[in-house]
Amino acid sequence: MTTPIYDFSDRVALVTGGASGIGAATVERFARSGASVVVADIDMSAAERLVDTILAEGGSAAPFRCDVSDESEVEQMVRFTVETFGGLDHAFNNAGVIGSAGQPTGLFAAETWAHTVAINLTGVFNCLKHELAHMAEHGGGSIVNTSSTAGLTAAKAGAAYGATKHGVVGLTKTAAKEYLPRGIRVNAVCPGGVSTPLLEGMAGSPIPPNPPGGAGPAIAHPDEIAEAVVWLSSPASSFVVGQALFLDGGFYL
Repeated sequence: MTTPIYDFSDRVALVTGGASGIGAATVERFARSGASVVVADIDMSAAERLVDTILAEGGSAAPFRCDVSDESEVEQMVRFTVETFGGLDHAFNNAGVIGSAGQPTGLFAAETWAHTVAINLTGVFNCLKHELAHMAEHGGGSIVNTSSTAGLTAAKAGAAYGATKHGVVGLTKTAAKEYLPRGIRVNAVCPGGVSTPLLEGMAGSPIPPNPPGGAGPAIAHPDEIAEAVVWLSSPASSFVVGQALFLDGGFYL
């Protein structure tokens, strides 16, 4: 078990897409640093399994099923977090889908576009809306959104994925500027390839992470992204506001 670097004792964190991949790694990192964590995911069984693991290790966590594209469910999620643990100090808006990777724009299905936008962009907006409203009235907090290297570059990731991840960066910067006077810091992480079920689903097989500095483009371990999220959530990054942090192992150098 990793020794915690940051102390999140008496703090409450909310993680969407929290039952697997980057989300699960971040949940575990928050919990091991003393935070009470709500594990929000559309897969309630997976969320419950992760919560059981955290509780068995002496941590504090609770599961919540949420489709982030549904604003009413997001509102209930934030209310559940506050009612269960007494507040909301940190949020990681991480839930997302790939959509139709590699499909050229001229052939892109409208239904896939709408589905991807609903989760990746509207979902982040829904979460921000209700998290910011609470934090602004209760002393501030920190929020991290998941974008992608495809949100900062031209990547063959499908029209909807690229557009939504660019949109998350813009939304992050807007919210950061609006709410900094209310004591809320908003930032984004922009991972490249990460060894998660999402990427493995695209590849059709498990993808082991490459060692840092190894030959070829690095594939990150979810823990490496989680460390950046927790740092952005901590007082150690107190002067970091509205940033979209490249986490690509040097791929785009």
